[in-house]
Amino acid sequence: MKIRSLVCLLVLTGLNAFSQDNSQPTPATTNTGSPAQTAPITTGLRVFTCGNSFHAWFVPYVLADMAQKAGIEGHVIVGVSKIGGSQAIQHWNVPDDKNEAKAALIAGKVDVLTLACMLHPDDGIEKFTRLAYEHNPNIRVTIQEFWIPGDIFQWPLPNGKSVLDFDASTVDSLKALHAPYFKEMDDYVAALNAKLGKQVLFVVPAGQAVLALRTKIIAGEVPAFAKQSDLFKDAIGHPQPPLEALVSYCNFAVVYRRSPVGLPIPACMAHANNPKWNDELNRLLQQIAWDAVTHDSLTGGPQSGPAP
Repeated sequence: MKIRSLVCLLVLTGLNAFSQDNSQPTPATTNTGSPAQTAPITTGLRVFTCGNSFHAWFVPYVLADMAQKAGIEGHVIVGVSKIGGSQAIQHWNVPDDKNEAKAALIAGKVDVLTLACMLHPDDGIEKFTRLAYEHNPNIRVTIQEFWIPGDIFQWPLPNGKSVLDFDASTVDSLKALHAPYFKEMDDYVAALNAKLGKQVLFVVPAGQAVLALRTKIIAGEVPAFAKQSDLFKDAIGHPQPPLEALVSYCNFAVVYRRSPVGLPIPACMAHANNPKWNDELNRLLQQIAWDAVTHDSLTGGPQSGPAP
C-alpha cells in the first residue's frame, strides 16, 4: 500500500444526479469526512472521458457495464475523446469547433470528467478542471494514475516498446519505479485542489492496484496468471481483459464511491471465454481495486480499509 502525504487534506465533494451545492468552496486544508461527502452514489452519472489507450479505449464502456450490473440506472457516456499516447493537453487543444469535451462541459452536461496522461501531469489537467468547475460547481474530475508503460519511466518508449522483460521485475523494483511517478501525480493533484479551495480533482489509483496484483502474481497467489506478462497484450503494457476489469473497478469505485465487490463478471472478461478468468479471479480483482481506493486519501471515497 502506498502511504500518501496528508499535507493537504481536502473537502470531499458530494455529487449525485439531484444534488445542488451553492455554498462557497471550503478551504482545502479542511476535511470533515462527513457521510454526505463520502456516501455511495446510487443514481446514474453523466461521464465524459478524455484519454489514451491505457484509459479511454476501454474504461468508459467497462464502467458503463459495471454500473448496469450494479443496478445503477441512468449512467450516461456523454462522450469519449481518444488520442493514442496522449497528454491531457492534446485533448484540450482539439479545435473548439470539434472539441466535444469542452462543449459538454460548458453546457453543464457532465457530472464526472475522467482524464489520463502519459507519466507526467500536464497543463491540460488544470485547464479542463477549471473549465469543468466553472460550469458545474459540483463536478468531479478524475485523473487515472496507471502502471508505467513497459516498466520504464520514459515516454515514448525506446523503439516504441519496452526493452525490459515484465517477468524480470521484482516487487522492490516495481515499487522503486513507480514511487516517483505516484508522488509527482499526487503532489500535482493536491496543489491544484489547494488552488481551487475545494477538492475537484480526484485520483483513480489504478497503478497501485496493478502493482498489488503483480505482487500477488510474483508470490504465486493468482492461479489465473503464471507470470506477470500474462496481464499484458504487448511489450508496452496494454491490458488484457482482466487488467481492463481491474482498472475499471478502480474507476467505478471512485466515480460511484461504492465497493465493486460482489458484482458479476464484466463483459470484457466474460466475452474472452477464458476458463481461468472466472468468478474467483473477478472477486480478487474487485477486492484489490477497493483496497487501493479506500487506502488513498485523494480518491474522495470513504477511507474504510480493505474490502470485505
